[in-house]
Amino acid sequence: MDFARARDLMVETQVRTNDVTDARILRAMRTLPRERFAPPQHRSLAYADMEIEVAPARTLMRPRDLSKLLQALAPQSHERALEIAGATGYGAAVLASCCMEVVAHDPDPNLSFAAQAALESCGLANAKTVSAPIVNGWADDAPYDVIMLNGAAEIVPDAWLQQLAPKGRLAVIVRTGAAGSARIYTRSGDTIAYRTAFDAAPPIAPGLEKPPAFVF
Repeated sequence: MDFARARDLMVETQVRTNDVTDARILRAMRTLPRERFAPPQHRSLAYADMEIEVAPARTLMRPRDLSKLLQALAPQSHERALEIAGATGYGAAVLASCCMEVVAHDPDPNLSFAAQAALESCGLANAKTVSAPIVNGWADDAPYDVIMLNGAAEIVPDAWLQQLAPKGRLAVIVRTGAAGSARIYTRSGDTIAYRTAFDAAPPIAPGLEKPPAFVF
């Protein structure tokens, strides 16, 4: 398979056509070998317009959703970023192409190990991997200018919001039933507010489901 050609087609038909114009994001997605972040059995699907399963109930986001989320976050070259539940690390790789320092988090140590290998194979020395429960984020390197969730959530843990730096941004796709929308939370002093950026409905990351309502 011609992965370089597939990479160009992904950017032209899935990313640019969905109003993603940030040159740094386009350049990173046109350059980074997404197939290295997919399991061997799914590498032929690495550039398809779909989520890629990397482990049971775990996926990489569609290129369209990831690129729009990153553009809404507007990461800068001097900023520190955290990707939560990043799985094999493709989102962290794109962030590392735009930011000074990236922490790639995942609750599954095996996925963190795979992410570290993939990031190193791309020469991204400014990204490191860590493993911790998903609701905890990663406080050790906080605060962060940019935080992003790979996948969707029905709840937004307070710990993530507390790890934002002043003027920091958190991007989470919040699901309500089958529908979902990307929210960009911004810290201003002690106040955190959000705006809705676009509609998307990737799978909910395990551990971020809303608790069942109590019924008498």
